[in-house]
Amino acid sequence: MKVTASNYWVHDLDPFLWKFPDSFSHLGPGGIRWYGIAYLAGFICAFFLLKQYHRRKRSPYDSEQIMNLMTFMVLGVLLGGRVGYALLYRWGELIEDPLILLRVWEGGMASHGGFIGVCIAVFWYARHSKQSPFPIGDIIVSVVPPGLFFGRIANFINGELWGRTTEVSWGVLFPKAPGFIEGMARHPSQLYAATLEGLCTFVFVQLRFWKSDVTQRVPGRLAGEFLIAYAVARIINEFFRQPDASLIMGMSRGQFYSLFLVLAGAILVRIAEARAKKLRS
Repeated sequence: MKVTASNYWVHDLDPFLWKFPDSFSHLGPGGIRWYGIAYLAGFICAFFLLKQYHRRKRSPYDSEQIMNLMTFMVLGVLLGGRVGYALLYRWGELIEDPLILLRVWEGGMASHGGFIGVCIAVFWYARHSKQSPFPIGDIIVSVVPPGLFFGRIANFINGELWGRTTEVSWGVLFPKAPGFIEGMARHPSQLYAATLEGLCTFVFVQLRFWKSDVTQRVPGRLAGEFLIAYAVARIINEFFRQPDASLIMGMSRGQFYSLFLVLAGAILVRIAEARAKKLRS
């Protein structure tokens, strides 16, 4: 496949860090994917952040409790992300073939579904450990952004979720995208998302966590603020990302679903404030 003469970089990154040798070819294409490594890196970062919180007396969770909490988090992210992808982006196919939920090798995870999964996991863990979900939620959201960052980097390596067409000098030619042969460059929106949804939200929640008393004064507020911050970042990035599903009310699905995150975050902040005020009175 050739592309017309262009000054734009042609995406040629391999989604595999290591591929199975030819002797395993009967199993189909496989190996260690960067996408899987991204999830692993996110969970490792979360683990070490939680260890640091306990060491500096900002969290009550010791090593054993961290592992328990991480187990709930991992289940919430993976199950929520997969089920959310099927429900939010492939509903028609899911009705016809429910087994698409199990065909994880075909790819497909939804960050909004992951948030719902983590939310359920927080309530589940809170009930299991007989704790309030509000402080748990604050701690969880403070360690989520690295996973978002690495996940978007993996999207870029995979050459998926590309951006809209552009003439900016840093545009990228994605071989799988429409217009590639004609030399139509696209925004590397995956990298924009890594910066906005991952890095910026990480800086925000970490500053709030370490430089303010919000988690002690109003447990649950930071979790609400994070949902709003992420939603705003996602809505902005969607202006550069090529919609990968039909629009809803003129908005991309990422923008439409993010509106519910803003609403959920605002409600959570309100509830946390009311709860803290009641406890102080």
